[in-house]
Amino acid sequence: MLKTLKYTFLLIIISIKGFCQIDPMVVEGFAQGTTYHITYLDEKERFFKNEIDSILHDFDLSVSTYNPNSIISRINSNQQNVTLDHYFITCFKKAKEVYKNTNGAFDPTVYPLVNAWGFGPGKKEKIEPKIIDSILKFVGFNLIELKGNKIIKQDPRVSLDFNAFAQGYSVDVIAAFLNSKKITSYLVEIGGEVFVKGLMPNGEKWNIGIEKPIDSKTQENPDLMIIKLDGYAIATSGNYRKFTIEDNVKYSHHIDPKTGYPTKNNLLSVSVISKECITSDANATGILVMGLEKAKVFLKKHKELQAFLIYSDTNGDYKFYETPKLKKILSKIK
Repeated sequence: MLKTLKYTFLLIIISIKGFCQIDPMVVEGFAQGTTYHITYLDEKERFFKNEIDSILHDFDLSVSTYNPNSIISRINSNQQNVTLDHYFITCFKKAKEVYKNTNGAFDPTVYPLVNAWGFGPGKKEKIEPKIIDSILKFVGFNLIELKGNKIIKQDPRVSLDFNAFAQGYSVDVIAAFLNSKKITSYLVEIGGEVFVKGLMPNGEKWNIGIEKPIDSKTQENPDLMIIKLDGYAIATSGNYRKFTIEDNVKYSHHIDPKTGYPTKNNLLSVSVISKECITSDANATGILVMGLEKAKVFLKKHKELQAFLIYSDTNGDYKFYETPKLKKILSKIK
């Protein structure tokens, strides 16, 4: 899934160089069909490009549906004696947790629907109600379980898609690697999902930008808000980056697992802040699917999450909803 959160990368580098004798270490590359950017301060000036690329390669071999030899692809094709690894198990358990918390709004078994609508690696279907109804019979996270180190399906057609939050989890994985190397100030961004720790050398928290939700599949949008973070992850889901248009109707890539159709509500963008990027990423997707009013109720119950929601009113103007703690760290760009 192409995500929509970006950060002011160049300004961060300029700020670091201006206030610190230690040049920042910058690692950039490609993974999971997107880009990554990592900035950290290290007095030893160690360059971790090879290690990071190796970690992300192994990560893809576990949970990428675009790799036919990955663990998740082999589970989806019902291969026997598939050995699950830590990455897959962590994703499965987190998915089950968020599935329950969001009352099924977040559901990684929508994979057959994602393919049918043309948003996955599989063949796009000609969408008809009877096609959607037939697929819905084997969509539901209650139809699949993890028992020990094995996946048990009630229907062999049940398939998993962790793309809605795998990039967020990969951010956590790289952050854990940097922690293991005793790096105390860093920013990790993969596909727009971010985790930051420590302070920039000028003593300020890292500045993260939240985009304006303008329809664009490739072009970077201007920032609407800036948020300052330390020791937190932020992930954004929106309906303006990955979509398709058929018969002059726009269809978002976020599929409602209850209806089988792309979501239709006035939420444009959901940014979730928490201690783990996997948690932020999964919940951002679930909130976007459930819609504004259910999201407000959900967020009041789940105090461990902070969120900034952008939605449109009846005139098409931007409106905002943020959880109470965010009011102190959000800055609107004029």
